[in-house]
Amino acid sequence: MNPAPRTPGLIAAGEKTFSFEFFPPKTEAGDRALWHAIRRVEALSPTFVSVTYGAGGSSRGRTIAVTKRIAAETTLRPAAHLTAVGHSVAELRSIIGHYADAGIRDVLVLRGDPPGDPRGTWTPHPDGFTYAHELVSLVRELGAFTVGVAAFPEGHFRATSPETELRHFIAKCRAGADYAITQMFFDAEAYLRFRDRVAAAGCDTPIIPEIMPATDVRQIRRFAELSGAVFPRKLADRLELTRGDPSASYQLGVEHATAMAQRLLDEGAPGLHYITLNRSTAALDIHRGLQHIDQTQETGSIDALTDHR
Repeated sequence: MNPAPRTPGLIAAGEKTFSFEFFPPKTEAGDRALWHAIRRVEALSPTFVSVTYGAGGSSRGRTIAVTKRIAAETTLRPAAHLTAVGHSVAELRSIIGHYADAGIRDVLVLRGDPPGDPRGTWTPHPDGFTYAHELVSLVRELGAFTVGVAAFPEGHFRATSPETELRHFIAKCRAGADYAITQMFFDAEAYLRFRDRVAAAGCDTPIIPEIMPATDVRQIRRFAELSGAVFPRKLADRLELTRGDPSASYQLGVEHATAMAQRLLDEGAPGLHYITLNRSTAALDIHRGLQHIDQTQETGSIDALTDHR
């Protein structure tokens, strides 16, 4: 297992974390694409990588297999997604045990979406949990895991009010979450407002923003519809103008995400979590763009100091 420091320790030390999200593929071609992306990301030594868990636990076996393989065959630190939906407590205990046996000690806990229709009626398993904070407590009970949870800066579509959303988030933090990762968003202000509301409620759990490159207007519209994320009209209109030019759409999406990510870091975000869709190119271009900005700023500071002297 990768012996790198865990996320909470890095954040507490004031270091910016960066991580990447993958999903378990369904085909051999998808598997090859995934591992090509993983090897490219590995060269950057990220804080961790995560492997998603399909709606209703539909990819449970594949998620476990991919996460175990990352732990066994790479230098990366894998964080496994774990959802409550569709599972009994006994099944959840078994899954957590599988992760522990493989040396995986980082888990991202979510309540999860129902199978088939993510926006359909959510029904708890008769022998399972109703809320994510209950699953956080179970993971804490079963071992020395680092636990991440989800945050929804623009509100979860099932939440009845912003106040309800905030209560549920703080309950997860008080149950033992070490950090949170947001749902995708495309306006930095959404993250900053949510972070400030959490802080005003007396909760200091670090909240890592998730970065989704908006490089395909049709894809982002679909994702936004499913997740409830706001797709800003100005960004959507700009992407519509480039719909017939994939290269221009890609460049626009990367530039927007890079500028937003830099703003978030400047405003004190503890790190960034990149969605890759198992294609690492856009995420890597954003990350490298941020490194270039940092180097330029550092060079400018040195030049200013030299001129002053």
